[in-house]
Amino acid sequence: MKNIKLLFGFLFITLFATSCYTEVMIGDDYIDEPVLYVNQVINSSELWYVDINATIGNGEVPFLQRAFTISFDDFGTMYANNNIVGLGKTGYGYGISVATYAGNNGILEINHDVYGYWELEVYVTNNSTIELYHRNSDTSYFLRGYQISNFDYDMLFYDNIQYFLQEYTAWEKVYTSQEGVLNDFDSENFIQFLASDDRDFFRSSVDQTGTSISNLQWNFQGNYQVYDVTNDSSLKTITLSYDFFGDDYFELYVLNDSRIELYHPSSGTTYEFKGKGYIQYLKSESNTTDKKRVKTSNSIMNVTRQKTS
Repeated sequence: MKNIKLLFGFLFITLFATSCYTEVMIGDDYIDEPVLYVNQVINSSELWYVDINATIGNGEVPFLQRAFTISFDDFGTMYANNNIVGLGKTGYGYGISVATYAGNNGILEINHDVYGYWELEVYVTNNSTIELYHRNSDTSYFLRGYQISNFDYDMLFYDNIQYFLQEYTAWEKVYTSQEGVLNDFDSENFIQFLASDDRDFFRSSVDQTGTSISNLQWNFQGNYQVYDVTNDSSLKTITLSYDFFGDDYFELYVLNDSRIELYHPSSGTTYEFKGKGYIQYLKSESNTTDKKRVKTSNSIMNVTRQKTS
């Protein structure tokens, strides 16, 4: 991936001056070279959002594939937010310590607590984005830099909501509105959102609220899909496609990082679910469930928000 690139109006901030970026001209093209002063570049932002959809290549840098954000302090420690739950609060927003690092002559050297030693070439893409290139796998990750004070946590929640749904072992129904007509979903008190290589699927239970997760009996299952909504960036919709029983459609709202709301337009009923069994993706493989982010593009649904308050 790291071949000749056309130079197209780079907007350099003072930090990314010629002292830390090298351009070599061949004819009308430029070859971009790694920045020399890596530490200055990576420390220029407090939080780097890993734009997984921009990744180029078929390889993988495992700790980048699993992180929503990474950060670098001034003392050689790298932090990561591998969970959406707690984002903005865990480690004062920086996440958990996952590695040590050092920058030397265009190379970011990472000694990860789980995945060991890695060398990544650092390139400046524009005044807010850097590229981390792993030469052995010919794979590039693109990171967008922010200060914690101006990072849009709501954006991250809504752009990655399918991962948020999967960060609890189950969701327990804790509220059903008096408004709305009776429907089959009234009896389903637990939902579990899961993912495999080829599909996102759910299971639901009619067990009484208060039942422990280990004692749940899953009565229904099927596929689910989250949709973006035309001209409404703060609304997501979700369909539960039951095996043998048809579909249920909901408007999906995030109330906080442990509570969601499902509004059922066909019955006019509002449900609230609380997460149970938080799955924290720590730095140790021995006590976590593995999670990788993959490129996603939600289908778009052309609907109008039905819930008015």
